[in-house]
Amino acid sequence: MLSCFFFLGTLLGFGQNEIELGTPLDIPLALSGNFAELRGGHFHAGLDIKTKGRQGLKVKAVEAGSIRRIRVSTSGYGKTLYIEHNNGLTSVYAHLQKFAPKIEAFIKAIQYEKERFEVQQFLRKDELTVTKGEIIGYSGNTGGSFGPHLHFEVRDTDLQTPLNPLRMGLNVQDTQRPQFRQLYLFDDQERLFQDVPLQKINDSVYQTNLLFTQGKIGLGLSMFDRQDLSYNRNGIYRVEVLLNGQKVYAYQFDEIDFKDGEYIPLFIDYALSKTKKRRLYKLFTPAYSMLSFLNTIPSNGFLLIENGKSYQVKVIVTDFHGNHAYLESYIDGQNTKREFSSLTPTNPTHTITPEKDYLVQFEDKGVYFSKNSFFSTQNIRCENLQESLKLETPLVPVRKAFEISFNPPKGDSLNLAQMAIVRKGEKGKNIFFATRKKAAHWIAKTKEGGIYQLQRDSLSPSIKPLNFKEGQWLSRYRYLKIHIEDTDSGIRSYRCTINGEWVRFEYEPKLKLLTYDFRDKTFRTSKHELQLEVTDGVGNRSVYETTLYRKYGLDK
Repeated sequence: MLSCFFFLGTLLGFGQNEIELGTPLDIPLALSGNFAELRGGHFHAGLDIKTKGRQGLKVKAVEAGSIRRIRVSTSGYGKTLYIEHNNGLTSVYAHLQKFAPKIEAFIKAIQYEKERFEVQQFLRKDELTVTKGEIIGYSGNTGGSFGPHLHFEVRDTDLQTPLNPLRMGLNVQDTQRPQFRQLYLFDDQERLFQDVPLQKINDSVYQTNLLFTQGKIGLGLSMFDRQDLSYNRNGIYRVEVLLNGQKVYAYQFDEIDFKDGEYIPLFIDYALSKTKKRRLYKLFTPAYSMLSFLNTIPSNGFLLIENGKSYQVKVIVTDFHGNHAYLESYIDGQNTKREFSSLTPTNPTHTITPEKDYLVQFEDKGVYFSKNSFFSTQNIRCENLQESLKLETPLVPVRKAFEISFNPPKGDSLNLAQMAIVRKGEKGKNIFFATRKKAAHWIAKTKEGGIYQLQRDSLSPSIKPLNFKEGQWLSRYRYLKIHIEDTDSGIRSYRCTINGEWVRFEYEPKLKLLTYDFRDKTFRTSKHELQLEVTDGVGNRSVYETTLYRKYGLDK
């Protein structure tokens, strides 16, 4: 799908907004993450707003509307609210510490009904409404967050496509220009053949030494943007590439599609990212990509450099508030030797084409590549190493996970139940995979090469009470806290009851912590028989039981 938002953004102008929304936080907005910046497997769908390094700040609805979705998860967005507004927009608030009382009571009833901490509930329109500026929750660090902040999104309600929230009137102070780090040159096969140091002339202009090359080339640029109240290196907003004054490439991040994430490995240089942890933006349209924001007019971004001719290349990068940075480079068309790194496995044994399924099968193990596992034809090497399977793949983007399979080993039922497929990791720490066990073979999905084998996890999870002990009176306590951990296959599930009734223990995997709030439930006895059952990834189970006491009536 091609986007027309580049032209829309040009018409709107920088800093002009279609709809004015309120602010989700009553503090100056400092960003630790920008809209559409590159993340591991997705373009960032919103803004990450700093919360001064702490949790518990009041989060407010940016517009009146109906809560249409509430999600509680130990991964991803953590505790999240989705609010539909009457202006065609939906706002999203993620990584919350907790919800406002009326929302908390609503989702708690669902959790107790389903006897699960992790739940997702879709609501009818007007079932649970909020007003503009109403407190809907408190900022936190739940889910896949690496520090306290508020992840805030604005989506088109009908299409559910993310829109740049800065277009909605959020006040982010920004007088900082984008910054460049390194220029890269690619050939017409998208192979990186030269990295070019940059010279910073002043606050806005960067230059290179005279370059010598010939033929079709593409540019790649390592760059970032900052705002006044944050030192974080955030993503960019708008890019233009000019060759001898003629625009040959441009895009602008006003809207993205969640499907764009599939093509991130094409938009960057995958090998450079994997080997040297450097991330760049390709300033040309990658082959096989269907990125929604790329504009194919007037060209695909490749520069045609002819022998004996001279060229001026200019890259203009602009942030949402109109701050510019410029890169100027001059190229003389000359035939020069290009050196490329070898990224293919040694002695490749199989050729995998995107159009076909492909199975490499040994007597007791194998690997299956479905159609479109790779974006283009690739050579791989697969070896049978007695009890292991060694898979070498080129350092190129993988589109779809492939399946590693082993025939079930012989052994008693307990040993078999405790086994899973693992990939050998560094320093002897193997990575356990969710293993689907069929009668004929066991299967795990992966996008990585490596050495795969079967391994047993015979250790049950550990359970350790943190703020109480057997027989203790807890009348002055509000919370129970329990540490749970599994060093091999990881925690898969847990269940806790008091006096035989399920109770809601909140789980924070980053802290390996279970927390119970005594105000959740009222018991008609002072004696509390607590039982906690924890199961790891292969089914090993640990049970912790204790008796506690708490004065009756405290939690009414």
